[in-house]
Amino acid sequence: MIKLLLLTLLIIVIAMALLCIKVLLLRGGRFSSQHVHDNPGLRAKGIHCVMDQDREARDNNRAY
Repeated sequence: MIKLLLLTLLIIVIAMALLCIKVLLLRGGRFSSQHVHDNPGLRAKGIHCVMDQDREARDNNRAY
């Protein structure tokens, strides 16, 4: 049981370290934004945040 707990803890620590490499090693490093509206590829395809899509749909329904 202890071996499994230690192995699990080791895997979690390694995963967190790999996720933080950019933040830890680069000066001024930070995580990139994960929001849809900050992704240029999605913006080029016309894909918006669900909140924006909902607002547009509600505005379109009011017009009728």
